[in-house]
Amino acid sequence: MKNIDAAAFKTLYLKDTEFQNLMQKRIFNVLLIATPYDAFMLEDDGRVEEQVYFEYVKLNLSSPPRFAKAATYEEAYRMLEEKDFDLIIAMPGVDISETFTEAIKIDSLYPHIPFVVLTPFSKEVRRAISDEDLRGVDYVFSWLGNVDLILAIIKLIEDKMNAENDILDVGVQCIILVEDSIRFYSAILPHLFKFLLKQSMRFSEEALNEHEQMLRMRGRPKVLLARDYAEACALYDKYGGNVLGIISDVRFPAHNATKEKDPMAGLRFARYVYEHDPYTPVIIESAEAHNRSLAMRVGGIFLDKTSKTLPQDLRTAILDNFGFGDFVVRDPATGHEIMRISNLKGLQKNIFNIPADSLFYHCSVNDVSRWLYSRALFPIADAIKKYRFTEMSEAPAVRQLIFECIVKYRRMKNRGVVAIFQKDRFDKYSNFARIGEGSLGGKGRGLAFIDQIIKRNPICENFDGVEITIPRTIVLCTDIFDQFMEDNNLYPFALSDRPDSEILDRFLQASLPDWLLDNLSALYEVVDKPLAVRSSSLLEDSHYQPFAGVYSTYMIPHLQDRDKQLRLLCDAIKSVYASVFFADSKAYMNATSNVIDQEKMAIILQEVAGDDHDGYYYPSFSGVGRSLNYYPINDEVAEDGVAEVAVGLGKYIVDGGMALRFAPNHPNKVLQTSTLDLALRDTQTYLFALPSDVEASEHFTVDDGFNIKKLPVNDAARSGALKFMASTYNAYDGRIVDNDLGAGRKVITFANVLSHGVFPLAPIVEFMLRTGQYEMGRPVEIEFAGNIAPDANSSSAEKKGTIYWLQIRPIVDKKEMLDDSILNLPDKELILRSDTALGHGVMDNVCTVVYVKPSTFDSARNEELAREIEDINKRLIAEGRPYILIGPGRWGSSDHALGIPVKWPQIAGARLIVEAALPGYRIEPSQGTHFFQNLTSFGVGYFTIDQENGHGFCNYEFLDDTPAEYESDALRIVRYNDPLMIAINGRKSAGIVAKPQP
Repeated sequence: MKNIDAAAFKTLYLKDTEFQNLMQKRIFNVLLIATPYDAFMLEDDGRVEEQVYFEYVKLNLSSPPRFAKAATYEEAYRMLEEKDFDLIIAMPGVDISETFTEAIKIDSLYPHIPFVVLTPFSKEVRRAISDEDLRGVDYVFSWLGNVDLILAIIKLIEDKMNAENDILDVGVQCIILVEDSIRFYSAILPHLFKFLLKQSMRFSEEALNEHEQMLRMRGRPKVLLARDYAEACALYDKYGGNVLGIISDVRFPAHNATKEKDPMAGLRFARYVYEHDPYTPVIIESAEAHNRSLAMRVGGIFLDKTSKTLPQDLRTAILDNFGFGDFVVRDPATGHEIMRISNLKGLQKNIFNIPADSLFYHCSVNDVSRWLYSRALFPIADAIKKYRFTEMSEAPAVRQLIFECIVKYRRMKNRGVVAIFQKDRFDKYSNFARIGEGSLGGKGRGLAFIDQIIKRNPICENFDGVEITIPRTIVLCTDIFDQFMEDNNLYPFALSDRPDSEILDRFLQASLPDWLLDNLSALYEVVDKPLAVRSSSLLEDSHYQPFAGVYSTYMIPHLQDRDKQLRLLCDAIKSVYASVFFADSKAYMNATSNVIDQEKMAIILQEVAGDDHDGYYYPSFSGVGRSLNYYPINDEVAEDGVAEVAVGLGKYIVDGGMALRFAPNHPNKVLQTSTLDLALRDTQTYLFALPSDVEASEHFTVDDGFNIKKLPVNDAARSGALKFMASTYNAYDGRIVDNDLGAGRKVITFANVLSHGVFPLAPIVEFMLRTGQYEMGRPVEIEFAGNIAPDANSSSAEKKGTIYWLQIRPIVDKKEMLDDSILNLPDKELILRSDTALGHGVMDNVCTVVYVKPSTFDSARNEELAREIEDINKRLIAEGRPYILIGPGRWGSSDHALGIPVKWPQIAGARLIVEAALPGYRIEPSQGTHFFQNLTSFGVGYFTIDQENGHGFCNYEFLDDTPAEYESDALRIVRYNDPLMIAINGRKSAGIVAKPQP
């Protein structure tokens, strides 16, 4: 043990208990060897299996055992050969000796199967057993006609089988029962186990959902039975650090080799325990009255074995001393009760109200840790028990330690678990809950999965000073959608061809269930941020039918007026429900062969990442990332992934704004800020924000962004919100300075984040992409947002900020599902092949090729060519004809000697752009860097070909043989009746254009 100090709180780490790894060895199949008559008597009309089953169900236990019966040992041996059994229970017949002889034989053949003798008890039976060789028998029990004994036998043996792993490796507690009387332990064990199981079931109700409750019950204290002094000491020596308490007889043998009993054995054992730990509670039972004073003298709690109320007395003693009851805070001087605490939340709430002397006393005698251990709250109990409290002055630190442990534990337990929303339990430590019993929907499942990823990766708690988490989330499950639709009879109207606005109005007039309104109102006892009300349908983010972006997401501000707040939330929920039946949604459902009345909508209520800045709410940044980069340039490779970030709400990126693009492994090489011209032209000039006033959000429309406002970057910068994302353009010096100070245009470069290390955005994005791809087993796309602390650049900053991981989905766009065999088509079937290709996927809607004629090309006429191409581009766009553009040199170069100096609007209709080197005109390829933002935004392919050096080819002969739709001295346009197939594998930088196939 060690003394507590301030450093303890900074290094405090709680490891979650892996309850799923407990109780790995279970008894599923029991062989009962008994004569038909004995079996009948045992089963009480043949219902032992049924009775045990109902006991399991009543106590919320899983996997009740199955029983097989053998009338003779010959039959038993046959059954043992044919089937695996976990336990043998034998009832002796007239010849008791046969049972013990056969037990030795069975033990030699099946040493791994416990063998239990169960017999009605009498003096004659007891004498007969005392003369037998018990080597093959694990336990002998006295049948008293109570089926609870069968359950107790099974649980006792399961506890013994799992003790070493569960106690020593995981920290489960145990109770050592020391008793040699077969009749007595046969009577007391059923009471003890039933008590422990019921207590465990009661404590498990603190768990967040049914699954967690079942798992937590596995952490109940184990019962280990010792029948002599040596066995008791051996158990204590092995498990002493995890003993919740001792229950011991006084008179029992010193060891199993002797039948003679030591009249003081129990008292000696109590002293042995107290020598090692003076605070372990020891209950001493005896039928001899004079042992009461002796038991109390050694510090034990005495119970009279002859008392008619012994079972009740034992339960009370265990409740009061082993930590199972309420935590009773007492005055150490008088023993008077000061307060009573019934659960963990109560301890958290009252820890600062407990008098210092009481707290010091209870901690010094391990009362607090014992109370926690009994409830299977091992991480908190372990953290508290390892510190030694020696002085009253430590009381404030002790309070803080207990409080911090509880907070960390509750946050840890909330992580990765979808809790059942309960009004009285939902608080600021609750992170993910569901209301309703239906599905979470696609986005909901994705968020739950992210929460699991975060839980499995402790680095997310502190990634170089940044917490990676998900926003507080509540999911309204799909059954609420069903009830809403049916209660308001909305399907006939919703499935009609009425305009979207009429459908929305009808939904807004409908009513949500009253019970849901009560829960939503309770939600605002905790939530103090704006909420995003997001769709989460059954089909959204499914692996092969991506519905992302089909339905609506509304944002509502946080208001002080609770009634207005609740009305806004209800209207937002109903508006998302309505969006299922908007015209675009119906059209998409038809296009993907889905039936709209089979779609079910869950809704995600999620705190919006961000802060209020002069009446507008938005995060420091929002972003998307993809684990595959289909447009790698310079040192980038496809597998490095790519991210796009922007200041403000993520709507800017969704709407195709000029977000900053970077590869997480190369954060210092951002093309958009590589030159002054690019930085001023291709970076963000405005952001989206949610106004904090209610007026902007009162009247819901079909447009889910109706209340989102566009703010110029320079206006937002004045609030200080863009401190680390913005740089300043100094027009006088013609340069950009990496801070947001002073006059001048603010340029969103993220320089302090990506280049100067103020905030580890690139490493975190790389971690999320790599981990997400590993966890999903396929390339992924993620969404995220973050807040950067104002003092993030200070060396004294304890926390640099928070990144909220908002979504994860597999990359399964049909355009990107590419059959690589296409790339292996023979050259005779191709027009173009490139081994330096950007982009990804298959395009089969292009029939037109515009190309510069190699035979007449003259670089001196490049500016003239740019104007001619501009005219062609305008005409083809007007006709709705995408095209392939082929030419020599660098497309978009400002130096016309290096290439044709087009700007993006002059070639915006091209779906594939090709730089093809010509003999005598071999220019270093640009890889599309002159309009890279447009290539990536519109998914345009880019080929580089150098045929003379063996890097791809262009079949000019085939193009020249095709009749021209248009031809000039320098250009030709050819059009085919059937589409050309464009196929690009961005991971391999390979691409082809196949000849048209009729």
